[in-house]
Amino acid sequence: MSNQKFDTYDFLINDEDEVMLLIYTREGAPKDSHIEINLEEKSAILVRNESDVVSLSGIPDEVLDALQDADKLLVCELNLVEDEKDSQIVYAYEAEITD
Repeated sequence: MSNQKFDTYDFLINDEDEVMLLIYTREGAPKDSHIEINLEEKSAILVRNESDVVSLSGIPDEVLDALQDADKLLVCELNLVEDEKDSQIVYAYEAEITD
């Protein structure tokens, strides 16, 4: 798999305006995760653990709007497989939102 696919991510918003971030599993388990949001840059940095950081750019306005009222973001990490329909959640956790 290419690194570009590994860096792919997506946000989902449910009917209650709660946001979930989907990313592919990275090395090491998440621990004390938090996400730093930069509204002006429409970007964020997810700190998964003390040695792994994920940069997110081009975050849609509707996601940023929903995150402004939230304290935590649900993050789901999926295994990286050839056929996306075979993906499974490896880690699901909440990351505290900071700005």
